[in-house]
Amino acid sequence: MPFRTTHRTARRIPRGASSDPRPAPGATGGDPRTAGSPGAPDAPGGSGPKVAPRTPNTPPAGRRRGEGAWGWLFVSPMVLILGLFLVLPILMALWVSLLHWDGQSNPFSGQAKFVGLDNYRALLTEDGLDRTLFATSLRNNVYYVALTVPLQTGLALVLALIVNQRLLRARGALRTTFFFPSVTSSIAVSTVFLFLFQGSGAVNTLLSWIGVKGPNWFADSRGVLSTLLGGLGIVDPDHPTGVLADHSFMGLSWYEWLSGPSVAMCTIILLAVWTTSGTFMLIFLAALQDIPRELEEAAAIEGVNRRQMLRHVTLPALRPVLFLVLTLGTIATWQVFDQVYVMGQGAPGNTTLTPAFLSYSTAFDDADFGQGAAIAFILLTLILIITALQRWALRERGPRPGRNR
Repeated sequence: MPFRTTHRTARRIPRGASSDPRPAPGATGGDPRTAGSPGAPDAPGGSGPKVAPRTPNTPPAGRRRGEGAWGWLFVSPMVLILGLFLVLPILMALWVSLLHWDGQSNPFSGQAKFVGLDNYRALLTEDGLDRTLFATSLRNNVYYVALTVPLQTGLALVLALIVNQRLLRARGALRTTFFFPSVTSSIAVSTVFLFLFQGSGAVNTLLSWIGVKGPNWFADSRGVLSTLLGGLGIVDPDHPTGVLADHSFMGLSWYEWLSGPSVAMCTIILLAVWTTSGTFMLIFLAALQDIPRELEEAAAIEGVNRRQMLRHVTLPALRPVLFLVLTLGTIATWQVFDQVYVMGQGAPGNTTLTPAFLSYSTAFDDADFGQGAAIAFILLTLILIITALQRWALRERGPRPGRNR
């Protein structure tokens, strides 16, 4: 039967071309695509198809300048407010810290005496009452921070883990109960603590029921650590001797630095832990509820118990929130003022004195606003340094890159 070609299968062969369908030597097997045509595979070692470079879709320079101007226009009210009520007062206080100013004249009119860094020298290097009081306030605040921040952070995390249980009944009521002290006025709570911890208060009454004679909390200036060591017979709290008594730092002996917080300061620490744990509990609770359930379910399938779940799953997921809580707690504890003002104002024996209250009393009670401002700036520097150290300690640590072999 003769072969017929139709209009669908007929193929027009150019003149001079071979009608042999076999590929020529060196050709790419029957693939009609060539190396230079779009969609053709790259030859080994070849440059492949060239794609035209894309032009970036960027707005013209004039348009970018216009957007920047509109952006500054929208943020200008907030920048103006921050500059007027935050940056400008800080610069003014910095200038006051270089003066000997009693607050009765204009510090920018030249009537106040310029003393330079004398206020800072009196607090840090020169022997005298100013440095001794400042060192005492630092010692008290160091113990306050070292005990309050870990206690309130740990308690807040435990409370958050408790109220985050899905099978727990009355979770809303428990959250409200734990959070309620945080929204109560600190002045009111401090006043209540004064009645609870006085000599014949409710706390000493409860202690007497178990045969313990409670101290006069807000009038006891003994250091807790020195009292404990004295009870064990290691040191004599009334007449310390040896290396701890012979060496000093900033006007305080090593024994005074290491004697521990006073009984009165421990009461303020209990108050701070009780009133701040609720706020940090809510922060931890929000972070716990943001952890994917699939991650916990996968760990449970692997046979991980609760302790391992907390250590290897929950706590790593809470690292950023933990840094936030520690930073907020550290800043707040270094700035403690209202509880000290209500519950003792430094008494007894300056064992509840803090740098924030010392700055206030130096400026407004002793009419030395220059030294009061200097105390505030030293405190600001300490807070910034400690915050930077916390950020470094809690930073994300990625795997170390291996050696290239």
